[in-house]
This record gives sequence, structure tokens and C-alpha cells, in this order.
Amino acid sequence: MHPQEAIVKVATQLFAALGYNGASTRQIADAAGLNIATVNYHVGGKRELYLTVMERAQVAERTALESALVRLAAATEPVTAIHRLIDDYLGFCVAHPEIPALWMHRWLSDADDLTGLERQYARPTVTTVTRTLEATGAIGPGVDVEMAVWTFIWTVHGFAKGGVLDDDGRRRGSGDPAVLRRFRAHLHQSVHRALALPGDTW
Repeated sequence: MHPQEAIVKVATQLFAALGYNGASTRQIADAAGLNIATVNYHVGGKRELYLTVMERAQVAERTALESALVRLAAATEPVTAIHRLIDDYLGFCVAHPEIPALWMHRWLSDADDLTGLERQYARPTVTTVTRTLEATGAIGPGVDVEMAVWTFIWTVHGFAKGGVLDDDGRRRGSGDPAVLRRFRAHLHQSVHRALALPGDTW
């Protein structure tokens, strides 16, 4: 693996685990098996590395959503396509929990001196999803679609990062198939009702 790719991979993991403020360049260099000078040579400083990590996270998320949104826009059965969009996004976040973790750190004011990422990345995604949903004609009257999209994102990110607690107080997440099935079913029901979609809840 090229040193730059190795550094970005390690940095993604550490920023997801510790946040931008909590992860040091030395920690990243040590985890990559390099010295700080080599890290700076290949990727620049910590700020530049974080921006690279966030850009790649956004590209991965946008790529995962694009096909689902195209399919939704062309769907003759939009309700089915909306539920498939839910599955696609949940599947993406479960497969890449580091990406919800990166955004959740920002929700807690991590890297608050690096402004503009929400406007550049998160805002356009929410707007695109909201407009695509509204254009289906399947949404019930009086629904705040944008707020429903935000709620969907918060819920999926929270589950992908933190899971739920069982009766003994142990954390169960997407690695537990039964818990994942239960969450997925609940998510479908919640979105169906929140968007006031026609037909029975899933």
C-alpha cells in the first residue's frame, strides 16, 4: 500500500475513534509505522489530512446514495424505492461505521475551527435526498420531509456507532444479526409513518 493511502486509512480510524481534537499527528504516524516528517511529506499537516479524510468519506457516501436516488427518481413504485433507499443507507453505515463516527464527532463540536464542511458536504446531501423524496409524489400531506431526512440520518448514525443496550446493559450493535434485523424493521416502520407513505407500514 502506498504510504499516503496507509496514512489516510489510519487517520480515518483514529479521527473516527478519538475525533480531530483527540488524535495527534504522532499517534497517526505511529499507527502507520512512520515518522511525523514522512506523514507531513505525503499528506501535509493534521489539518490537511483531516480534510482529505472528510472528503473521501463524503465521496464514499455520495457514491453509495447516487444509484439509490436515481432508482428512486425513476421508480414506478416509489414506496418500495424509498424503503430500498433506507436499506442502502443503513447498509452503507453498518459497513462503514467510521463515517457516521466522523460526523458524530463534529456534532459534538470536534474540529470546530474547521468550518464549512457541513455546508459543503452534509447540506447538499440532505437537500438532494429531500427533493428526490418530495418529487416522488408519495409523501403524505403536511410532512416536513427535510426534518424527516435529518431524523433518519441521526437515527442510523446513532445505531451504527452505538447500537442499543440489552437487558443486561451490554451494547449490541450491527454485528448482532438479530439486533440489526430488529432495528431495520423499526427503521422502516418509523420512516413509513414519518413520511405518511401510503399502504401498510413495513
